[in-house]
Amino acid sequence: MKRTILNILLTTILLLFCSGCAQKSMPNAENPVTLNMWHVYGSQTVSPLNNVIDEFNNTVGKENGITINVVSVTSSSAIDKALYASANGEPGAEDMPDLFTAYPRVAEIVGYDNLLCWNQYFTEEELAKFNEEFLSEGYYDEKLLMLPIAKSSEAFFLNKTLFDRFSEETGVSIDSLKTFNSLFETVNRYYDWSDGQCFMQINDYYNYAYIGMKAYGSEFIEDGKLQLNNEGFKKIWMPLAKTAIYGGIFLDDGYAASRWKTVEIISNIGSTADVLYQPNQVIYADNSTEEITTLTMPYPTFVENTAGAVYRGGGLFAVKSEDERKNNAAYLFAKWITQEQHNLDFVTNAGYLPVTDEAFDSLFNDINIVENKDYHSLYQAANTMIQDYTFYALPLYDGASNTQLSFENNVKAVLKSAHNQYLRRIDAGETPSVVLNELAESSYNELLSLVTE
Repeated sequence: MKRTILNILLTTILLLFCSGCAQKSMPNAENPVTLNMWHVYGSQTVSPLNNVIDEFNNTVGKENGITINVVSVTSSSAIDKALYASANGEPGAEDMPDLFTAYPRVAEIVGYDNLLCWNQYFTEEELAKFNEEFLSEGYYDEKLLMLPIAKSSEAFFLNKTLFDRFSEETGVSIDSLKTFNSLFETVNRYYDWSDGQCFMQINDYYNYAYIGMKAYGSEFIEDGKLQLNNEGFKKIWMPLAKTAIYGGIFLDDGYAASRWKTVEIISNIGSTADVLYQPNQVIYADNSTEEITTLTMPYPTFVENTAGAVYRGGGLFAVKSEDERKNNAAYLFAKWITQEQHNLDFVTNAGYLPVTDEAFDSLFNDINIVENKDYHSLYQAANTMIQDYTFYALPLYDGASNTQLSFENNVKAVLKSAHNQYLRRIDAGETPSVVLNELAESSYNELLSLVTE
C-alpha cells in the first residue's frame, strides 16, 4: 500500500515537473520572446511581408507572447554578407538574427548545426501540405533547414504604353517578344528607332545561360564548374552578345525598375517579384511625366518545345537557440505565415507564388483573388508557364554564390567593353556587320579566358 502511494506521488511530481518544463519551453503572454528578423521582401518599397508580420504580432503573436521584430529589409546579397560577418565575428558586424530569409547557399555560411531543423517541429502531416518540389530544396541530407514561404520564377516585363507607340510606327508585333531570337531582333529595331535607347535589361545572365543550355540539351554547370567551352553555350552567347554589342541591352549594374522610371529601358527580364517595383508613371529628361500600362509575359523561349524557366526565391531560416521558447516561437510564426490565407495575403502582394498546394490551387483557380489588378497579367503569365514550361531549381554547389556573382560581372564587363569598341570602330568608318561579328567572337573568347583563369 505504501509502495502504491509512493508511486502515485512520484508520478504526480514527475508530471508536474514535465508540465513546468513544457510551459517554460513555450512562449506565452507571461513568458514572452522577441525574434529579430532580416528579410528581402520589399527593400525598395513598402514591404508586403512587414504588413503580414504586423498582423501576426497583433493576433497569434500577442496571444502567445511572440513578437517578430524586423531589423532589416534588404537584398539577398546584403544578407549573405551580413550573415558571413556575423558568423565570423567581424568587427562592427550585426548580431546574428533569430530569423532570416535567404537562398540555400547561406546554410554553409552560418553552419548547418547552428540552424533550426524545421522537421523537428513541423509534423509530417503539416509538411505534406507544402509543394513537394519547393520543400525539397530546403533539405540538407535529412534536415529541413530552409522552409519555403514564397517562391518566384522569371518573366518578361514590358512598358506597354511605349512599346505600342514603337509598334504602331514600325509594325513590330508583341508576339516578337515571345522567343529570344525574335526578341533580340526587336531590341535592335528599337535601338535604331529610338536613336540609340536601350530596350531592355536582363537581370540574371547566369539564369539565362542555365535555361538556354538546357534548351539546347547541354548543362551550364557540371561538378560545380561552368561549362562555357562548348557549342551549347556558344549558341546562346552569340545572339545575346551581338544584341548587347549593337547597343539595345542595358549593361550597367542596378535595379531595372529605376531605369523604367527614367525611360532608359522599356522592358526587363527578371524575377516575378519585380512586379512589386514596376512604376505606373515615367519621367522624361525634360521633367515631363506620363502614366504607363505595364504587361507581364512568360519567360522568352529558346527552342521550340523546350520552354523552361528557373524557380527561385529563398526560404525562411531560424538560428537554433538554447532557449527552447525561441525555437517554438519560430515554429509558430513559420506555421502561421504558411497557412493558406496568410500565405496568399503575403505572396499576391509581392509577386510571388504560394508554397502550399491548397494556396496554389486557390490562386490559379481564380486569379481575381489578387486584389491589385496590375498584377493580374503577372499571374496569367505564371499560370501559362505552370502549364507549359519545365521549371528548374538552380544547382547548389560549393562557391555557387561567388561563381554566380563573378559570371554576372564578367558578362557585363566584357559586353560593355565590346559595345564601346563597336561604337568607336563604326564611327571610324569600319563596316558595322563585320565589326559586330568579330567583337561577338572575341567577347566569347574573352569571357572564356576570364572564367577559366
